[in-house]
Amino acid sequence: MRDRAAAHSDSIEIALATGDDHRHIVDILNDAAANSTVMEQHDWFKQFSPTGPHRLLIARRGNEVLGYTSSQPYRAHGAFKETVEVGIALHPDSRGQGVGTALYRALFDLLAHEPVHVALAGIALPNEASVALHRKFGFTEVGVFRDYAVKNDQYISSLWMQRIFPVRES
Repeated sequence: MRDRAAAHSDSIEIALATGDDHRHIVDILNDAAANSTVMEQHDWFKQFSPTGPHRLLIARRGNEVLGYTSSQPYRAHGAFKETVEVGIALHPDSRGQGVGTALYRALFDLLAHEPVHVALAGIALPNEASVALHRKFGFTEVGVFRDYAVKNDQYISSLWMQRIFPVRES
């Protein structure tokens, strides 16, 4: 998994996203925006690379993209160079089938070999499935930003969670 981000689970392939996948990811993002929180997409794809701590992975079955996961810079300041913000989104028809688990397993396997100390995740509330998935991967609750964003003319809150990576041996 270090050199190549591909894993198979029940005919689901996890792979690095390519330009050909962007259309499918945007469809999933649009669904997430319509049914969860609005996400800024300007230059979003440009921050990812096939190596390093900032990755974009997809799950696909055949030609169908089932979901994606990403690790992106948390903040531009150098003090945060070992901190990533992770996210995950699934096509509505792919939820509850282990796709999120397969995606996060592949992402965290890759990040274990990168200079990452902590991963952060912000989860728009309510979203028990996402909270449970993050707990499954060792995330703990840090706090809640109350009424921090607006969706459909209503304020929403976000639970923030973190996962500390073990110190790597040199």
